[in-house]
Amino acid sequence: MSAQDSGPIRVFLIDDHRSILWGLERLIETGTPAMRVVGSATSYTEALELLDAAAPDVIVLDIDLGKESGLDAIPRLMAASAAKILVLAGARGVVGKEASAETILTAIARVHEGQLWLDRAATGRIFVEFSRKGAPPPADPEQQKIESLTDREREIVAVTANNAGANAQAIAEKLHISEHTLRNHLTSIYGKLGVANRLELFAYAHQHNLTGPPA
Repeated sequence: MSAQDSGPIRVFLIDDHRSILWGLERLIETGTPAMRVVGSATSYTEALELLDAAAPDVIVLDIDLGKESGLDAIPRLMAASAAKILVLAGARGVVGKEASAETILTAIARVHEGQLWLDRAATGRIFVEFSRKGAPPPADPEQQKIESLTDREREIVAVTANNAGANAQAIAEKLHISEHTLRNHLTSIYGKLGVANRLELFAYAHQHNLTGPPA
């Protein structure tokens, strides 16, 4: 049973990376009270056991589920729940994992309304995925952006992502730099990663495991 139209959009998340699940949960929290997470799973097998109790309106599904195929999961999820499904996948799905925070939240809302959400860059790529299910995944399109960061910028990304509630002055103090220097670094980081602000940087960092020191 779906939530009433007057209530928040009930969102269920399926992704085999717990860090991404955590980041998506925090991201959706920023959409409160319009939407809220009612459950999550790291496989569609686990999700099928939880859907009845969670009663979601929208399921956000990662197409790459490790040993399981997100594409294979879609028919079973549709049979098990009346929820609408929003596919989330690297650069091949309906909404890219590199999409901005605003885009992901908007996609959830539009799918809940019954609209088809297919960003321009992803159009047609989901059909390619059907024909390549057994092939190894292509290189992460975001890796080149991440590799363009200096070690100092990686450190700043990690400290910023791990202190989401702190203001710029507090983060600058943790990094032993001035607030002005921090802002200059963040401007460079935003440009390299294609994000617009700290919220998008927060989501990006957790989606791409940039919360720790550089490898």
